[in-house]
Amino acid sequence: MSPQPGRPRRSAPGKPYRRPKKDPVRILAFEALRAVDERDAYANLVLPPLLRKARQDSTEAKPFDARDAALATELVYGTLRRQGTYDAIIAECVDRPLREVDPPVLDVLSLGAHQLLGTRIPTHAAVSASVELARVVLGDGRAKFVNAVLRKVAANDLDGWLEKVAPPYDEDPEEHLAVVHSHPRWIVSALWDALGGGSAGVEDLLEADNERPEVTLVARPGRSTTEELIAAVGEGSALPGRWSPYAVRLAEGGEPGALDAVREARAGVQDEGSQLVALALANAPLTGPDERWLDGCAGPGGKAALLGALAAERGAALLASEKQPHRAGLVERALAGNPGPYQVIAADGTRPPWRPGTFDRALADVPCTGLGALRRRPEARWRRSPEDLAGFAPLQRELLRQALSAVRVGGVVGYATCSPHLAETRAVVDDVLKGRGGPAPAAEWIDARPLMPGVPGLGDGPDVQLWPHLHGTDAMYLALLRRTD
Repeated sequence: MSPQPGRPRRSAPGKPYRRPKKDPVRILAFEALRAVDERDAYANLVLPPLLRKARQDSTEAKPFDARDAALATELVYGTLRRQGTYDAIIAECVDRPLREVDPPVLDVLSLGAHQLLGTRIPTHAAVSASVELARVVLGDGRAKFVNAVLRKVAANDLDGWLEKVAPPYDEDPEEHLAVVHSHPRWIVSALWDALGGGSAGVEDLLEADNERPEVTLVARPGRSTTEELIAAVGEGSALPGRWSPYAVRLAEGGEPGALDAVREARAGVQDEGSQLVALALANAPLTGPDERWLDGCAGPGGKAALLGALAAERGAALLASEKQPHRAGLVERALAGNPGPYQVIAADGTRPPWRPGTFDRALADVPCTGLGALRRRPEARWRRSPEDLAGFAPLQRELLRQALSAVRVGGVVGYATCSPHLAETRAVVDDVLKGRGGPAPAAEWIDARPLMPGVPGLGDGPDVQLWPHLHGTDAMYLALLRRTD
């Protein structure tokens, strides 16, 4: 007679049943991975509330402290970043195709593989902790399977496994890089093309995508200062930005939400590349009035808040438009308290409610694949496909056409994406300027490189592509255009 569901399996005679030990750190990491897998959630949105709940549920006897939070964060992000590599390794250690392994079991195996191959956790502890986790979340039966697989994984270190599962570079360089650096092959190919071909830089870029990015703050001008933020964080825990005069880097990660300036929207969390894009648009040379600015794709509000603060210093007004009402709400919160005039509306940038020629400056920070932010959203690399490019293409071109129509003759438009893929960057601008796909106002290029002073490696221009491995930023792209008719 088999045991009833929900009851622990009876042990052999003379060996009392031992209940599994509940490890809150690994249970939290497992729950985060399940949310990413089941609900297509993003780890950067799922993890913070799970960490808050863990702290609230902890006791004096069993506190959930900063070290626990750091380990849980490393387990989640490390596992997601290296998912492709770990899948290849686990596939060598199971007797069936990975698609036939239940996703919750695969998540436990991936967490175990990361502890074994990507951290300094001792082998015995990594296997033991993973088996205990499996007993809690999967049951004793499947925990035995986890134990058997992870013992096979533990037979080699990461370099040893890569020699087994990755094809030699000379035979298939793209697949070799895809397995070794845990990126889908099509993304490896696209990044290689965006870098200009050849082997220079591509491995550095892929490695940078797998590194934990710094948390960067922006001191919104006229509302806070970098000195205030550094003092609030602590001299030893905060550094000035590399390129943006408004940036502050948190050396130890930290909790930005605990800072008064962030809670009051006088400062915010914003990658330095994003700051540079807004600053370049704001500082682009302009003849004539400089009174009306537009952010046509403003959600979730980081660039809009910086542009709003810069506009206020010059007596200009900002209109921030976002199609999705809930994202327009995020923009409203980011701009709350801005000292100058601004307005936030929910509107479709491809069918804008404003009249043509209304604005002096306009930003079109268009929806894209997000391949430039894989450090922050590592799971995105496994969700995107080449077909997504075709889906975004018409929207990106129409948003740029409408942005050019929105500015007056002599007005400046910034076209930005958080993607280095050529199909989302230069190809979009070239098509619009040449009238492919529909008529657009005539425009000329503005060299964006001088508008990012001190930033090296900006290429031949006139557009700019930032890179994680060269600049320490997300891979933001910017083209600046001046309307000429």
